[in-house]
Amino acid sequence: MGNYLNPGNSGFDGIRNARYVDKSGLIGLINQTIDTPRRMTCISRPRRFGKSFAAKMLCAYYDKTCDSGRLFEDLAIAADARYRDYLNRYDVIYLDMTSVIGETSVEDIVPYIKRNIIRELEEQYPMGKVVEGFAATLANAVEEAGNKFIMIIDEWDAPIREAGSQPGLQRKYLEFLRSLFKNSGMTDKIFAAVYMTGILPVKKDGSQSAISDFKEFTMIKPRQFGEYVGFTGEEVRALCGEYGSDFEMMKKWYDGYAFRGMESVYNPNSVMEAIHNDDFDSYWTQSSAAESLMGYISLGFDGLGKTAVELIGGVEVKVDTEGFANDLVTFRDRNDVLTLLIHLGYLAYDGTERKVRIPNEEIRLEFVKAIRQVRRDDTIRRVQAMRILCICRRRIPHCPLWSSN
Repeated sequence: MGNYLNPGNSGFDGIRNARYVDKSGLIGLINQTIDTPRRMTCISRPRRFGKSFAAKMLCAYYDKTCDSGRLFEDLAIAADARYRDYLNRYDVIYLDMTSVIGETSVEDIVPYIKRNIIRELEEQYPMGKVVEGFAATLANAVEEAGNKFIMIIDEWDAPIREAGSQPGLQRKYLEFLRSLFKNSGMTDKIFAAVYMTGILPVKKDGSQSAISDFKEFTMIKPRQFGEYVGFTGEEVRALCGEYGSDFEMMKKWYDGYAFRGMESVYNPNSVMEAIHNDDFDSYWTQSSAAESLMGYISLGFDGLGKTAVELIGGVEVKVDTEGFANDLVTFRDRNDVLTLLIHLGYLAYDGTERKVRIPNEEIRLEFVKAIRQVRRDDTIRRVQAMRILCICRRRIPHCPLWSSN
């Protein structure tokens, strides 16, 4: 087992040692894409909505260097007719991009990934030929191993977010992904399936996705993956019954996201924290989240601050989600900011009405904090400006700028 090649099942084993809400049906959906034109899947959802849980589950299921039957035998996927066809049958390449960034500089991300995967390939397949092209080296490993790779990328967009003000570095990272996943001569030979997950959808190159062969599922359109975005109402009701928690309070605090066919979707991390702590609080948005929300509101596009106040009051606001660049820095207008807040989980989106709303009490409190801070900062800036003006008038009393004409 390696760090990036065939990492084993220890991650999911640890998850199963605690109370686990069965989301293994996701595996069945990915199995349906194996060796088909739909083999590449990108699912984006907010932080602490179980992205890493899903990635670790997929690693445990596909990794051929371990026996994961005991981890899945009591889960829903075990009843799937093709469950054993793919269980522990593949070489898995697993990249947690947040961890990669922690190991190297943003500038070195792509070379770092190539170096380490090639090193682990050489250890596992010493007869495999390492050639100049990374994709070609992977193709040689497939030929020696006799099976294709399943590639799983967790927090795929972390380099995009980290290099927000460095478009050159973003471009190099996207070019690396293109070389693997939009390579007509290699992609189908190398990968049986690819699963990427992150906060943001794939960044756009102009008006199109930079890696257009991926099938994307987002907080705006999760489609068949809707029930795997968070906890369903039935799952939360069962948890509340098991732990003696107040279901109506849970609904008030952490429900509010809804998709087609899914009328009630809860923030999973916050639900579990509320159960373990026996306390309803704002768990997901603690730390720096309120500061980031404040920053987006203070951008001021088209009276964005007023819009935030309306949202706090329960008003649903129209939004046009088309044209969003899928990054944290490229904003043209209020619609782009509101669309980002949908992807970040701050707003719930009604695809039929094309409106957004604050989903629950947890998020409403963060909006209130953010608005108060924005107003406090505006007051401080005005006071500072008045002080500077008074000082200038004392020092240069006859300056033409003081004239009322």
